[in-house]
Formats: sequence, C-alpha cells, structure tokens
Amino acid sequence: MYQISVGEHIIDVVKKDIKNLHLAVYPPNGRIRIAVPKHLDDETIRLHIVSKLSWIKKQITKFEQAERLPKREYVSGESHYLEGRRYLLNVIPNASINQIKIRGKKYIDLYEKPGTTVSHRALMMQEWYRARLKARIEPLISKWQGVIGVHVNGWDVRKMKTKWGSCNTYARRIWINLELAKKPEECLEYIIVHELVHLLERHHNDRFVALMDKFLPNWRYRRQLLNELPLSYEEWDY
Repeated sequence: MYQISVGEHIIDVVKKDIKNLHLAVYPPNGRIRIAVPKHLDDETIRLHIVSKLSWIKKQITKFEQAERLPKREYVSGESHYLEGRRYLLNVIPNASINQIKIRGKKYIDLYEKPGTTVSHRALMMQEWYRARLKARIEPLISKWQGVIGVHVNGWDVRKMKTKWGSCNTYARRIWINLELAKKPEECLEYIIVHELVHLLERHHNDRFVALMDKFLPNWRYRRQLLNELPLSYEEWDY
C-alpha cells in the first residue's frame, strides 16, 4: 500500500489482482482507500478519484456530522448501547458482589462492592459485553458455516482499533471486534458473513463482492447501518 494526494485529500492505494477500481471512505474520520488493478498507473487512478470528489466529500461530511459518544465515565445516568438499544447506566454502590444486570428496556444496573474504581467499572462492563457478544456469535457462526460451506477452526472476541472483524485464512480463524456487542444483530451478522466469505476469497475483489451478494444480498444496507450508528469515543475504522 502507498498514498497519493488529490487536492486536499490523501488516499491509500492498494494494488490487487482485480478487474475494477473500488473506492471507499471509512468512518470515523473519512479515511479514503482505493483498491485498483495492478496494471493501473497513478495518473489513471488520480483521474478516477477526481471524478468521484463530490461523492467523497458527501461521505466525509456524513461522518463528521455523525453522533459521537463522549468518553465513558461509568456513572449513573450515562448512556450505553447494547445490541443496538440505548440504555441508561445505574451504578449501585456498596453491593455484596460486583455484577451487571439489565432492568427492563431502559436500564443497565451495575452493582459494585465498596472501593470499586472507575477503571474497574470499565473492566466489568468490558467483560460483560464480551460474554454477551460471544453468546450471540456462536449460533450465527454455526448457521453461516453451513450456508456458505466453510468451516472455521476457531473464533474469538478482541478489542480492535482498525477493523470490525478479521480473518486468518491460513489458520481458518476469525476475530470479532468487541464493539459489536453494542450493535444490532443485523450488523453483527454482516461482519460474521463477511469474515466467513474470506475463507472462500481472501481479497476484497469482484469475486468477494459476488459471494457477498449471493449469501447476504442486503449486506450493503447492513454496512451502511453499521456506519451510521453512534461511534464510540475511541476512534478506529474499518
């Protein structure tokens, strides 16, 4: 990968064994990336980008105007998202054990023992999110392995600052971003399908797109939904 400049924009260029150009603008800060056939020269690439400048600017403006969640302090009244739904955190001090429970459709109750720090609350929330996300991932992977006709040797959840998911095609192992615990089921399912399809096609080329169209025809809508949801305080992209 290398970079070229077009006007005020810096574009990541990736040359691949593909037939067409694929231009994308990623949240949260409007990073621009273009995948191009290996034989194209930089001038041809620049001309294509210039023809898309209006679209690029619209995408960047959309991300700049997107809702951003403030830095989390883990105090009562703070908004937290779970599975696409917004909840209010309710911190209950002086509890006998540390635990987190959902109350109705509005509250996340965090029970904490005396002396619990903000960083400990953050860790409690992180591990609670992890457990809930893993419970959602398992049936989806089982379902889609059968549909797509692939098999993974393993999967896990990790905090990632550059991707929603990743796939090691040699080890046949996928990783899912912990942030997806906060997103709706259709977004999580899209990422799982995306990573499983990489076991059939490593690259984001025309064949990959065709496979996504075959297995999950509305994947573009799901990707758009994922990108339009509130962004976390941490800034990372996909």
